[in-house]
Amino acid sequence: DLRSYTVTKPSKSMRNAMANAEVGDDVYKEDPTANRLQKYCAELFGKEDALFVPSGVMGNQLCLNVLTQPGDEIICDKYSHIFQYESGSPAALSGLSMNLLNSVNGIITPEQVEEVIHQSSAYYMTRTRVIEVENTHNVAGGVVHPIQNIKALKTVADKHNLKMHLDGARLWNASVASGISLAEYASYFDTISVCLSKGLGAPVGSIILGEKEIIEKAFRVRKGWGGGMRQIGIIAAAGLYAIENNYERLSNDHENAKSLANHLAQIEGVEIDPSKVETNIVMFKPLNISVEEVISKARESGLLISGMGIGIIRAVTHLDVSSEDINKAKKILSEILTN
Repeated sequence: DLRSYTVTKPSKSMRNAMANAEVGDDVYKEDPTANRLQKYCAELFGKEDALFVPSGVMGNQLCLNVLTQPGDEIICDKYSHIFQYESGSPAALSGLSMNLLNSVNGIITPEQVEEVIHQSSAYYMTRTRVIEVENTHNVAGGVVHPIQNIKALKTVADKHNLKMHLDGARLWNASVASGISLAEYASYFDTISVCLSKGLGAPVGSIILGEKEIIEKAFRVRKGWGGGMRQIGIIAAAGLYAIENNYERLSNDHENAKSLANHLAQIEGVEIDPSKVETNIVMFKPLNISVEEVISKARESGLLISGMGIGIIRAVTHLDVSSEDINKAKKILSEILTN
């Protein structure tokens, strides 16, 4: 199943950690396992505080909410997850506008950002408040956002008194691929959201990080949005296990993805640039057969892949996919795409 990294199932060891987790009422901040997870992540990312939330969407939206006021504006790439795949939540939940930029591989530049910032003196315009970055970038195929560009964006943000938010759903992958620490990435952002339920393989949950005051605000909003949970140590334990056991092994997923990409590049009638496969997402375009037919025939042969809606097929490697599985996928796709 290469449709997504979200299809992973908890291992026996992870289930044992969940079953044996010490729990308490998290709305009272008395769940020891959740507290341990949050403290561990705050230390790992070099931030003052952290908060466990049910999903990546809630994580992103909580961060945007506490950094802004209704009527404010977010600058981001037009294919960013917060715009494309979060059900219009910035507008619906926080009254925010989105200033969308065209990018190359999901990387918005400081020059693009500075050109569209609304000056605070222009009271009749939306107030630019946040620059948002996605790392790695989903629609761009898991591309790692260059750290030098992030630093340059931070300079622009500081110059104009703007906040920075990082959608780090796959920041774990970016860190492993680049060798840059999670804390180094996090140091340039006011808020960060990272997923536990994607590459790390936990069944549910994300973590948001920032200064203590920001996280306290987010704690209150989380409650108002229905995210105040009780004995969450059961699922927080899965997150702890995932970080401690499945973080460094992400390099295996990257190797499997590159192996698949290199194989597809050798098939006539497939458009793909293997050099752009930096982490665990492989995007390719079949030239002589429809996306729908490839997906259907692959399913018949025991391979699950997904379309991106733009003539592109996506395959995502993860911890439930071995190198032997990738070899099977290569064979199935070769048969479909060459016939």
